[in-house]
Amino acid sequence: MHSSRFDSFAVRAAVVAAVTVAVIAIIFVLPPFRNYQLATIAAYLCATAGLTVLIGRNGQLSLGHGALMACGAYSFALTSNAMGDAGATGISVLLVPLAASVIVTSVVGIVVGAAAARLHGPYLAGLTLALVVVIPSITTTFSSVLGGDQGLWAYVEGPPSSIAAAFTVEQWQATIAVLAAALTVLALSNLIAGDFGRRMQAVRDDEIAARLAGIDVAHTKITTFVVSAGAAGLGGGVLAMVSQSASPGAFGVTFSLFLLMGVVIGGLGSLLGAVWGAALLVVMPALVSALTDSLQLSPSLAERLDGNLAIAVFGVAVILIVLLAPAGLQGLFGAAIRRLRPGSGGPRHGRHRDSTSVSTPPKAEASI
Repeated sequence: MHSSRFDSFAVRAAVVAAVTVAVIAIIFVLPPFRNYQLATIAAYLCATAGLTVLIGRNGQLSLGHGALMACGAYSFALTSNAMGDAGATGISVLLVPLAASVIVTSVVGIVVGAAAARLHGPYLAGLTLALVVVIPSITTTFSSVLGGDQGLWAYVEGPPSSIAAAFTVEQWQATIAVLAAALTVLALSNLIAGDFGRRMQAVRDDEIAARLAGIDVAHTKITTFVVSAGAAGLGGGVLAMVSQSASPGAFGVTFSLFLLMGVVIGGLGSLLGAVWGAALLVVMPALVSALTDSLQLSPSLAERLDGNLAIAVFGVAVILIVLLAPAGLQGLFGAAIRRLRPGSGGPRHGRHRDSTSVSTPPKAEASI
C-alpha cells in the first residue's frame, strides 16, 4: 500500500512539474503585461485551490477568503519592508515574506476554524463574511502600521545577481508565482488523495456517520480550514509581490464573492476546476472591459458599467453552471474527454451488450 501511495504521489508530482516547466517556458516569450496577468492567475490559484478543497471536499462554505488573502498580503508587505529596512538582500527577502504570509494566515485560520467547526450553513458563511467586512476598520484602527485606506507599499527584491541577466522583473515575479501555485496544487492534491482526504469527504457527507466511524469531526474541519487559509495566505503574499502593495480595497466583499464564483464555475472540489476559476477571475473582467471599450458608450454609461458588468457576467455564469453543469467547467471537459476516449462506457449504436457482462464501478475522481 505504501508503495502504491508513493507511486501515486510520484505521478502527481511529475504531472505538476511538467506543467510548471511548460508554463515557465512560456513566461519568456510573453510581453510584460501578460506575465503580470499570469502571475495574478497563479496568485488567485493558490486561493481558489484552497477554497475548492474547503467547500467541495469538506463542505465548509467560506465567504471570507478575500480577508485571508489580505492577511497574507499584509504579512508579506510588513515582513519584506522590515527586511528591506534592515538591509537584507538575496532570495531570502522574497522567500521569508512568503513564508510569513502562510504562517500568519494559518494562525488566523486556526482561530477562525475553531469557531467555524461549530457552525453550519449560513452561520458559517456569515462568520467568514464578517472577516471581509472588518478589514477596512482594522486597517483604519492600526493605520500607523497598516497604512489605513491607502494600504502599504511592499518592498520586493528582484532576481539574484547571479541570474539577473536571464530575467526581467516581470518574468522573475511570474516564475515565483507559478512555482508557488504549483507547490500549492501538489500539496493539496496529495492531501485529498490520502487518508485525510477520505476523512474530509466523510465529514462532508454525514457528520454523524463520520463520528460513528471514529473520525474526529472538529479536528478534521479545523485542519481543513487551516490548510485552506494557508493556501489563501500564500496567494495574498504572491499578489502583494506582484502588485508591490497591500490595500484593503483590493480584498473587499466583491473580491471574496468573485473567488467563490470562480470555484463554482470551474468545478467545486476539483483542483483543475480551481485553475479554470483562477484564470476566469483575470480573463473575464479583461474581456468585459475590452468589450465595453469597443462599443464606444457614453462616458456616464461606461462609468456605471465599469466593474458592475463583470459582476453581472459572473453571476449569470454561476446560474447557468448550477442549472446546466453542476460539476462546473472541469466536469464538462471531463465528460467530453470520456465520451471521446476509445472504449468509453457510453452507448454504442449497432452493438449488443452481453447481458452476462460484469459492469465495473466508475473510476474515482482524480485528485488534480
